[in-house]
This record gives sequence, C-alpha cells and structure tokens, in this order.
Amino acid sequence: MLTQTELKYLLALQRTPNLGDISIKKLLSRMGSAENIFKEKNSILSKVDGIGAGRLSQFNRKLQLEQAEEELKYIEGNDIRVSFFQDSDYPERLKHCIDGPVLLFGRGNIDLKGKRILSIVGTRKITTYGRAFCQELIADLAPLNPVIVSGLAYGVDICAHRAALEHNLQTIGCLAHGLNQVYPRDHKKYMEAIERHGGFFTEFWSDSVFDRNNFLRRNRVIAGLSEATVVIESGKKGGSLVTAEIAVSYDREVFAVPGRTTDSQSQGCLDLIKQQKAHLLTSAVDIVYHLDWKIEEKKMPVQTQLFVELNEEEKKVFRLLKEKERELLDIIAIECDFPVFKAATVLMNMELKGVVKPLPGKLFQLA
Repeated sequence: MLTQTELKYLLALQRTPNLGDISIKKLLSRMGSAENIFKEKNSILSKVDGIGAGRLSQFNRKLQLEQAEEELKYIEGNDIRVSFFQDSDYPERLKHCIDGPVLLFGRGNIDLKGKRILSIVGTRKITTYGRAFCQELIADLAPLNPVIVSGLAYGVDICAHRAALEHNLQTIGCLAHGLNQVYPRDHKKYMEAIERHGGFFTEFWSDSVFDRNNFLRRNRVIAGLSEATVVIESGKKGGSLVTAEIAVSYDREVFAVPGRTTDSQSQGCLDLIKQQKAHLLTSAVDIVYHLDWKIEEKKMPVQTQLFVELNEEEKKVFRLLKEKERELLDIIAIECDFPVFKAATVLMNMELKGVVKPLPGKLFQLA
C-alpha cells in the first residue's frame, strides 16, 4: 500500500521535466522506490536503460519536493483518491499500458472490478444521427451493465455520459486538467450526477493549465481503461481518431459507426473501417458479438414468458422459433424478411428479455 512519504516522492518525480511515465517506471524498477531514486546520485540514475544524463538535467530535488508537498495538501484536503500503477486499486487494463500514468487521481464512486468497460468518443459537432445512435447504443447495452468512459467534452462525449446516467450505468469522465476544475464549464452541472454514478480520473495536478498535449495524454487513459473504444462520429482529423489509434496500439478492439460518404462527420469513421483498424458498428449486437459478452441466462418459467411484452418484429421471430424449435440466424433473417443485422438486434433484445436462448453455431431457440 502506498505510504504518504512514498506518494510525496512519486509526486515529485511526476513533476520533474523530461521524466515521463515510462522513464519513471524504469527508475522504479531499478531502484525499488521513489524515495530511493531521490537518495541516489544522478550519475547512477543516468545509467538506467533509457534514462541518460539529459533526462535528469532538470531533476531539482528540493524544488520538486516542495511542489509535491503543496499538491499533497490539496489531495488530502479534497477527498481525492490516488492510485499507484503497482497497487491493486489501479485500473487493471490500464496497468497493461506501458505508458499508463504512474499516478492516477480519482473522485466519485468508481468501481471497475470485474466490470465491462467501454469507451465512447467522437466529434464535438455531433449530428442528430450521431446523437440518436449513441443514445440507442447505450440503451441497448444497458442490460449488460457496462461502465461508459469518455472525456466530458461537447458532442459525443457528453451525450455518452448523459445516456449512461439515464440508464443508471456507471460512467467515468477522464479529464485533461486537475480535479479542481471542469472543462468545458457548461458541463459543471453534470459533475454531481457523474460522481454519484461513477466519477472522474485524471493524472493532472490542481495547478495544471489547459494545453493541447494534456488532451492527447488524456486520450490514452480513455483508450487504456476499456476493453474497446467506440467512435460514433469523426471528421478526417480529431482527438477521437487519436484515441482510436492509441486503442489499436494497446491491442484493444475499436468500433466505428459508418455514415454517408458525403458526410464530413463520418469521414474519420469510414477511414478507420477502410483501414481495418475498426469493426463496422451498426448496433449493440456487434459489440456483444466481437467482445464475446455473455448475457446472464434468466431463470424464467415458460408461463412467465407468455407475459413478456414483445413488439411486432419480436413476435414474428417468436412464432418462427415456436414452429421450428431452433434455427440459424441467417434463416431467421430470411424467413422474417429482415436484414441479418436487424435479425441479430431483434434476437439480442429477445435474449435480454429471457425469451430466446443462443446456441453454438449462430443457432437460436426459445428459452
């Protein structure tokens, strides 16, 4: 468990110019602790692989310890939890990212143990189509209780956070600044609700200033926390594409929502799909299938199923399976006159209602 003394030294290391997370991890691996690093001579530290004298040129022990003590006072006085990358409370998936933050500051009611975690990102200039897709996607995934991660920005980010809150899902905002502020200011009104149903993560101190590089660093946390990243809409360039690229580098799954070739806000997504960096995403079924998310089988007597409310499409599938007993997805689509993706969506919704049970080989039968 991280002691206050070791935390102070880690903060001081984090404050040292030219020492990034990878360098600090190398020094810790060699020296055993942050305190030991501060007590060692630069001539010894510089011999650690990948460090060298240049990285230690601004290692001012006295100044950086003074700054660390000030930040430690802020942390202790503002109910901020600090996770060290070697500790058990540090997000598991982020541990496997070589450049993940050495220290992660958090606030709220975050619980990631054993959870399905999905990052949703996209343009700040979200269209009506993008907003509707984001809301429907999260609504369809809600029965699987995923944690929704995003960056609290305008557009897709805040749409994802709000949709998660509407469905009582845990949601996490990853910030590009300290926990003492909110950007954009307009989203301050969502902070209390997000902290009740999740919270915030950042690696930045309370005196951090807004900088483009902060947002790039924030994006690697968004990508690193989750098992998959979804890009709803994006232009040819943008932070969401950077997040997707980082997710690919971490060997995580990426999904992109297609759009019309003439829509500027679909160009980034179409490029990800064309370059085979992302799965084409048309519905929640694609995520459930590619991530192999298992839906808990509902123990429901057959009589109860008769009273489950089904829409017309679901009734059509129900009648077919009642007659055939079991059938392939492709045949169900043909018999019910649905596109395959539509049949898959209908079947997933019926599975969530406990009416349909999937079998190996894309076979389905009534539960």
